[in-house]
Parts: sequence; C-alpha cells; structure tokens
Amino acid sequence: MANYALIIAGGSGTRMGQSIPKQFINIYDKPILIYTLEGFQRHPLIDAIEVVCIDGWQEVLQAYANQFGITKMKWIVKGGKTGQESIRNGVYNLEGICQDDDLVVIHDGIRPMVDESVLTDVIKVAKEKGNAVTSLPYNEQIFVINPEDPSTTQKYIPRETLRRVSTPQAYRFDLLDRSYHRAFAEEIGIYGSSYTNTMMVELGETLHFAAGSDKNIKLTTQDDLELFKGYLKSHLG
Repeated sequence: MANYALIIAGGSGTRMGQSIPKQFINIYDKPILIYTLEGFQRHPLIDAIEVVCIDGWQEVLQAYANQFGITKMKWIVKGGKTGQESIRNGVYNLEGICQDDDLVVIHDGIRPMVDESVLTDVIKVAKEKGNAVTSLPYNEQIFVINPEDPSTTQKYIPRETLRRVSTPQAYRFDLLDRSYHRAFAEEIGIYGSSYTNTMMVELGETLHFAAGSDKNIKLTTQDDLELFKGYLKSHLG
C-alpha cells in the first residue's frame, strides 16, 4: 500500500487581489505552494506527490520544485474550470498508477501550515476505515437565518453537533476513482463549492473524522497572508 498526495493548485485566486495566482505568491522568497509541498516532501508516509496546476504555470511549478528540492513530485496535471474538475483530473491521472488499496491524500495548495501529526492521523484513520477527513470542533454559535426576515433569527444549531472539515482528506483509490466517475456521470456533488468530502456524502458514503489543527488555515485574503508571515517569523526564525 502506497500513499499519494494530490495537491490542488488549480485556482486563480482572484480574492487575494494579486496579479498572479495566489499559490505562486512569494512569501520570504518562496511561493506559498512550495511551503505546502515541503510539508508532504518531509513526511515519511508520503510516497509520491501529484499537483493539479492552473494551466500555463506548469513549467513555473516544475522550476520551483527543482529549486526547492521537491523530489517526490512526480506528476503535474492541468487544472479544471472548477475545484471538482481539478480534483477529478488528478484522480483520473492516477488510474493505472495507484492500486485499489493505495491512499490518496487530497490537500489544498494554499494550506501551507498542515502539521505532520495531522497528516499522520488522516493516513492512519483512512488505512483503518477507507477514508478520513481532517476535522475540528466548531467553537462559535451558529444561528439560522429567519426566512421571513433575513435580519433576524429564532433558531440555532447546537455547536456540539457540528464539526469543521477541511483538507487534508484521504481516501482509498478505488473508492475515490469510482466516486468521481459516478459523480460526473450522474452530476452529483460537483457544482458550486462542492469538494470531495461533500460529494462523498451526497453519494451516500460515511466519512470518518481525523485530527485537525487551528493553524491549518486556507490563505484566501491579504489578512491570511499576514497571519502566515507572522507564523513563519515566530516558528522559523
């Protein structure tokens, strides 16, 4: 059984307000995506890395991988028009490479602060259960908008019943490949903000929680970049 990382870097990042895709923004002379890839490069349980890259940036990514020693990166795949299309492209590219019981760890390229312990746990749970999703308790109160008056509420959801789920997520390859073929054939769980985890639930799969970390944030705004810079200063000297 091998463990493959599927890193999603197919987005344009318009919310960041930059002229280049956010995954290629340099922080202290290193692109965000490389920080992410370094976490998987260092992890002893990751055997190989595939990156789904925004079209036109494949050669740039390869050059950065060479520069920063990302030797586990074996494949660069063209991104799709949506997040789900990008993941699908990555999954389909692994057909004929992955065995049925291999694990594929899906992760956002703009989540560069994933802990080694989080990666370890998501792989451990997926080996036991067939899938695993990084999760955390929800610590804020959640209220439901009143449909009669959207500026009011009369109902809340007990936070004890909720979990926040993000990446990394890990799935047996046979489950992942079969699910994407079905989802795109039947148009289930592939539109809007859908991701692998939400698609799996819509397809009737049971997901299993793994450990998460509050620092594993997704860099989508300028404020997020400042948080990341602060983390690097405090932890990396």
